Amino acid sequence: MASDPININEQLRTYMLDHSLVSDKTLEELRIETSKLKESQMQISPEQGSFMSMLIKILNAKYTLDIGVFTGYSALIVAQAINNDGKVTAMDTNIEWTNIAKKYWKIANVDHKIDLFIAPAIETLDMLILEEKSGLYDFAFIDADKINYIEYYERSLELVHSNGLIAIDNVLWGGKVLESESMEPATRAIKRFNNHIYNDSRVEMSMLPIGDGLTLARKL
Repeated sequence: MASDPININEQLRTYMLDHSLVSDKTLEELRIETSKLKESQMQISPEQGSFMSMLIKILNAKYTLDIGVFTGYSALIVAQAINNDGKVTAMDTNIEWTNIAKKYWKIANVDHKIDLFIAPAIETLDMLILEEKSGLYDFAFIDADKINYIEYYERSLELVHSNGLIAIDNVLWGGKVLESESMEPATRAIKRFNNHIYNDSRVEMSMLPIGDGLTLARKL
């Protein structure tokens, strides 16, 4: 057994997906439509979606947060995984992208399980806190603008209950986190966030090399 992670080239990744990813027509069609957008790299990878689906089922999650919808892949896969009386609270500011999302949520017959808020996510999260929903949520997924990652995380930590899980995407940022002199705002924000959560005694965390890097934080 090797102690270092295996180098996943394209051929090995194809093998991995062929031997682990369960076929889902709606998810496949959404991936294809999203791939035509110039921002297609913003969609989470299929293996990351499959991993999140399993986490939701293990948690038996009922109420979840989706911070940064894009074309709706993460919200869709979570909505498929929760029970019929569960709810995904999704938030984004882009109407064009979320119109694609809504189309596929409806095709998959999970649109009744997703509440979409078109507004800055900080405003929506603050609204949920004001509505006294702190401690209600089982799971939160953060995949929005990187500049506000700490703000999203802090509000998610307020909204999830003890033992709830927060998943944060793009924490390796294409390897740019290694650029010590980078002045690029998103890179600096990701590095600040990684330091912030690593030193946060309120959670137990693990950073995984899935997709562009995924951190899981369990609220203590």
